[in-house]
Amino acid sequence: MLFNVPVIPDAALALVLNRHTSSFYSCYFSLHAAGVHDGRHKQRLLETNRWIELLRSIRIPRKFLLLNNRAHGHGAYVDRDHLGTVAQTLRSMLKAGVVDGIVFADAYYLQALSDAGGEEASQLQAVPSVNCQLESWDQIAAMLDFIESTRFRLPEVLLLDRSLNRRLEPLAEVSDRCRKALPGVSLELLANEGCLYRCPFKLTHDCHISMVNTGHAFDTHRINRELGCFRTIQSTPSRLFKSPFIRPEDVGVYEPYVDVLKLCGRTLGASFLHRVIDAYLKGRFTGNLLDLMDAMDVTAQWLYIDNDLLPADFLRLLTSCSKACRDCPTCEALVARCAKPRGFSLERR
Repeated sequence: MLFNVPVIPDAALALVLNRHTSSFYSCYFSLHAAGVHDGRHKQRLLETNRWIELLRSIRIPRKFLLLNNRAHGHGAYVDRDHLGTVAQTLRSMLKAGVVDGIVFADAYYLQALSDAGGEEASQLQAVPSVNCQLESWDQIAAMLDFIESTRFRLPEVLLLDRSLNRRLEPLAEVSDRCRKALPGVSLELLANEGCLYRCPFKLTHDCHISMVNTGHAFDTHRINRELGCFRTIQSTPSRLFKSPFIRPEDVGVYEPYVDVLKLCGRTLGASFLHRVIDAYLKGRFTGNLLDLMDAMDVTAQWLYIDNDLLPADFLRLLTSCSKACRDCPTCEALVARCAKPRGFSLERR
């Protein structure tokens, strides 16, 4: 199994990635530019020339720029100066040989970039984000029809919806159909997000992030803590086992169906990414399972899930889930077996 890994502006992480290049299918990165948004809160700004210099040093063969903001302000679709700036950035990165495609979630924005761009669009793959939720052949075919109507190239990799991580029969069906209809296209799953299964807050959460990125004052962490997924997990910790994550120990189960696993967590820093990449390359992890999950960093502060105590048939239990939680003790039994609260501690400085 190959991996798709995040790149952040960290020289030590770049060295780690270069030591394991043969294990990586691709890498992905945010532009960290004012006015050009992706699907996460902007934590810092970085000059494009500095990004190009770092990306040149990374020997992973395929590199994808994240332009996967869920939605954009009106100006981003029609402002020629903005679209021209993005097009010029793409030209610079193409000339430097550090970008192979873009990851998008907003089809309006992809069309606007296609209209504004020229030669750069025809050289770049347009890769649908995991948040496009491709879980059936019909959805995949419709998305590819749309991309083909733009100037962008069709994607050489498709990231399937996270729900298929726990639905192996539908995963097998989608995989088989894609293999027959799209020979040469790699298939990918997201491994360690750690969000709720078919999270009812997800689409709105993505819109909230888009609102922040476009200048609105909005505390997404507070909303999640008081009304959303953080509150759900804190009140019912067993719900976390319905999250469609893939443990390092279970990677081999997915090899018949997909070619790539995406590892996420770029906003949690280099030490988090070191830990995650090391665990998945080794295929095992000893410690708090939540310390590998991108979206459960808050939960990991108060709850410890001992990965070594999970049963050998863990994945079989969860992929055979009936979703009838009122009548099933499985997840509660897993909490009783391997979970314990974490005590209060102060950060060492």
